[in-house]
Amino acid sequence: MTDIKSPALLYAKGFLMLVVGTLASVLLLVDRFELKNAILLALAVWGFCRAYYFAFYVIQHYIDPQYRFAGLVDFIRYCANRGNQHSHREAQ
Repeated sequence: MTDIKSPALLYAKGFLMLVVGTLASVLLLVDRFELKNAILLALAVWGFCRAYYFAFYVIQHYIDPQYRFAGLVDFIRYCANRGNQHSHREAQ
């Protein structure tokens, strides 16, 4: 499978992700609306957004400019490989 290059398809994909997130959030809150649940949901979304930002933008722009990402699985591999590199250096 190749990368999506069409701006229209990329916008459509982004919009669909927004729709999925909104629907899931609304359905969770409709099922059990409590202020506590709404706050916890907002914090979870915010926390995951910040983690995603860190995994890609911060790593690429501030920690390792050579790093190029393709998804969360690649980020996990990147972290695992960095851990192996540190262990290898310490053993020498």
